[in-house]
Amino acid sequence: MAEKTTKSRKKSAAAETAAAETTEKLTEKAPKAAKPAKAKATKSRAAKADGAAKTEKAPRAAKNEKLKIIPLGGLNEIGKNMTVIEYGNDIIVVDCGVAFPDEEMLGIDLVIPDTTYLENNLQKVRGIFLTHGHEDHIGALPYVLKKINVPVYGTTLTLGLVETKLAEHKMLSTVKLNRVALGDTVRIGSFIVEFIRTNHSLADSAALAINTPMGAIIFTSDFKIDPTPVAGEMIDLTRFGEYGNNGVLLLMQDSTNVERPGYSLSESKVGETLDGIVKHSDKRVIIATFASNVHRVQQILNIAAKYKRKVAVSGRSMENIIAVGSRLGYLTVPENTLVELSELGKFPKHKTLIISTGSQGEPMSALYRMAFSSHRQIEVGADDLIVVSASPIPGNESSVYRMINELFKKGAEVIYDRMSNIHASGHACQEELKMILALTRPQYFMPVHGEHRHLIMHKDLAAAMGVHPRHIFVSEIGKVLEITQKGARLNGTVPSGKVLIDGLSVGDVGSVVLRDRQLLSQDGLIAVILTLDGTSGQMLVPPEVVTRGFVYVKESEELMNEMKAAARGAMERCEMENVQDWTTIKSIVKKEVSNLIYQKTKRSPMILPIITEV
Repeated sequence: MAEKTTKSRKKSAAAETAAAETTEKLTEKAPKAAKPAKAKATKSRAAKADGAAKTEKAPRAAKNEKLKIIPLGGLNEIGKNMTVIEYGNDIIVVDCGVAFPDEEMLGIDLVIPDTTYLENNLQKVRGIFLTHGHEDHIGALPYVLKKINVPVYGTTLTLGLVETKLAEHKMLSTVKLNRVALGDTVRIGSFIVEFIRTNHSLADSAALAINTPMGAIIFTSDFKIDPTPVAGEMIDLTRFGEYGNNGVLLLMQDSTNVERPGYSLSESKVGETLDGIVKHSDKRVIIATFASNVHRVQQILNIAAKYKRKVAVSGRSMENIIAVGSRLGYLTVPENTLVELSELGKFPKHKTLIISTGSQGEPMSALYRMAFSSHRQIEVGADDLIVVSASPIPGNESSVYRMINELFKKGAEVIYDRMSNIHASGHACQEELKMILALTRPQYFMPVHGEHRHLIMHKDLAAAMGVHPRHIFVSEIGKVLEITQKGARLNGTVPSGKVLIDGLSVGDVGSVVLRDRQLLSQDGLIAVILTLDGTSGQMLVPPEVVTRGFVYVKESEELMNEMKAAARGAMERCEMENVQDWTTIKSIVKKEVSNLIYQKTKRSPMILPIITEV
C-alpha cells in the first residue's frame, strides 16, 4: 500500500497544479472500499531504510460512499474538543476533551461532549486518537470510555497522563492503550493515521494526517511553530509540505490565536526571562504555571539548580506531572534540588523556590489558597516574589485578577503576563497559521478550536491565502460536513451538546436543575408549610412560611404575614372547589405566593410548598 509521496520541487507551476488536483484523481473510477482491517502500526518514516518520505494510502473510495466530518465539541467554544471522522462502516474519533463550567453552571465540575451519536454507532467506532495530553483533549476519556470502550492511540507522554487519569477512576485495566511514536502511522479500518510532530506547550504533541479513501485530512490540533524548542525537535514542516505536494483534501486548523498577528513567542524566551527574574531576586520565588507544561517546569528546575535554590512543589496536578514526566524521561530533576514542601522552612527563604498550580485562579488551587490565607503550609508576605507564568484563559480573567489583587494586598511582589514575557502561548498566531495553509494548500478548509469570532477570522485568513470561499466551512458542533466525489457540503446534524459532570453524577444535572440553582443563588428559597387533615384534606393550622436567602424575617414581618395570608387564601379556595389532589394544591399555592412576592419585590425566588398530612 505504501508509495512515495515526495515530489520534485524543481518542477514548474504545472506540477503544483497537478498536485492540487491529486484528491480528485484519487477518487476517479475508484473500486469499492476495502473491509475494515485491524489496527496496525507501521514503521516511522525516520526508520525506513531508504530515508525517503512515504505515505501509505487508504483504499480508494467507493462510488457512492461519503466521508463525514462531525465535530462534537471545540467549535464556538474553548475546550471539549472531539471530532468524528466517518467513512462507510468505520469511525475514528480525534480527541476526547472536557470544558470547564461557566458562571451560570452552578455546582458543575466539568462539561464533556454528548456522545449519543457514537453510542448509537458503537459497532463502527474503531478507536480514539489523541493529539496531546491537555485536559481539553483527554479529560473526558474516563467518562466516555465507560460507554464506548474502544482502543486509544497516543504518544508516550499523552498516554502517561491518560494512565494517571484512568487509574484515578479505577479503569486502567479495562482500556486498551496503544503507544505511537511521532512519525508513525496506524492502519485502522478504512483509515491510515499518521502522527506528525508539532510544537505546543506540552511535549509529545502531534498533528494527525488522516488518509481516507477520499483523500488526506490534516488535523493540526493545538500547535505553534517554535524554531528554538526547549526539548525535542521543531515542528515537522517538511511533512506538511509533502502532504501539500500530494494533495490535501481538508485542513482542520487550530483557531485559538487567530486574532494575534505575527508569531508566537518561543518557549526558550520564557526561560530566559524567568532566569533573569530568579537571578536578581533576593526573595522566595513562587512560580505558578500550567502543570502540563513540562518544558517550562524543566526550565524552572534548571534555573533553580543554577542559582542553588531548593525547589518544592505545591498542587496535586503539578506533583502528578513531575512524577509522570520523570518516570517517562520527559523531565530531569537536578540532583539535590527537589525537597518536600514541609522541609522548605529549613532553608533561607531567598534560597528557595516553589512551583505551584493556580495560574488560572482556580478556587481550590495552591496559589489561590495562598492568596486567601487558606494554604496549610505556605503564608505569603512581603518577602515573596510571585510569578504568574500564564495568560488567563477566556472566562477566567476575573478569578485570576482577583487572586493577583489579594497577593498584592499581602505585600508580595507579583509579576504577571501583562508585565513581562513570562508566558509563551502554545497556539499559532496569524503568520504561523498562514505557513501551514501555504504548505498544505488544502482543497477544503474548516477552522476549529475556537469561539465563533475566531472561526470567522480564520475563515477570512484562509480565503486571503487562496482557499476558495465556497470551500471554507464554518461549522457548529453536531453539524455534518459531507464530502463526496461531487464536492463538499454541510448536510444534516447528529445529537450533540453538553453533558454536565457534578461529582459522581454524569448527565443527571440538566437545564431544569441549573435553572433551580440559579434561582436559589439569585433570589433564594421560600418554603410554604401546609398541615392538612389526612381524611378531609382541610387545613388544620394556618400556613407557615420559612425563607432562606430571601429576606431577613425580623425586618420583613409585614411581607411574611402577607405571604401567609396568600397561602391561606389559596388553601381556602381549594377547599371551596373541593380540590384534593396534592399536586394541584401545591401549584395553586405556589402561584398565589409567587404573584404576591413579584408584585411586592419584583423578585422571583423558588417557592416550595410542603404538605404535611396528619
